[in-house]
Amino acid sequence: MAVFVIPAYNEEANVPRLLADLESRPDLWSNGGWVILADDGSTDNTVEAARAHDGDLPVEVLVAERNGGPGKAFDRGFRRALAFAPRDELIVTLESDTTSDLDAVEAMLAAAHAGADVVLASHHGSGELANVSAHRRFLSRAASSVIRRGGGLDASTVSSFFRVYRADVLHRGYESYGDTFIRERGFACKAEILMKLSRLGITIAEVPVTLDWSKREGESKMKVLPTMGGYARLMARQTFARARS
Repeated sequence: MAVFVIPAYNEEANVPRLLADLESRPDLWSNGGWVILADDGSTDNTVEAARAHDGDLPVEVLVAERNGGPGKAFDRGFRRALAFAPRDELIVTLESDTTSDLDAVEAMLAAAHAGADVVLASHHGSGELANVSAHRRFLSRAASSVIRRGGGLDASTVSSFFRVYRADVLHRGYESYGDTFIRERGFACKAEILMKLSRLGITIAEVPVTLDWSKREGESKMKVLPTMGGYARLMARQTFARARS
């Protein structure tokens, strides 16, 4: 059983398919789990599509009046989940555009049950980026390499939304960093979360996963230049912190 925290921005075509896929996998949620869909100020019918889900899967929609970026959406979703989840709960995050392979969730949960504090769906290394342009594959690998080396992370994939967190680890993140736990509002927030949690001595595991961009409808919401700017800010803060220590 797990709690799913899913940020969404203008994904009305994909959210119903994602919820239907989760609905078909009751072993993942039927024993007290639920979905928290953190809408990020969508201007289409994403909220209505999520609320219209008809099934036994519990779905809670958090509505934002304006677009604040995935960092803000994750922050709201995490805080909501942690308000109710016991510290040994497992929290799954994934993309709302159906590119996360739900077939991998069982193996990721198993890795968490085996002792990992954070489990990453790894599409680098032995995983795969499918139907992704060579340009974006290069940028993904380059960004991951820079963050791994600069942040001292022993992980091959640092930016994917698709992860499993032990609730206790997220509690520790907020207890240690407070409101600065997630400073990046854009897609670099996932690297930021991993870097900050790694400083707390967490155990990280990776499960090979294929990320297939052809499964979604519509364009990616990730803008390359703002995302690279977010990574640059992360590394600048990391360098400053090291200089002060």
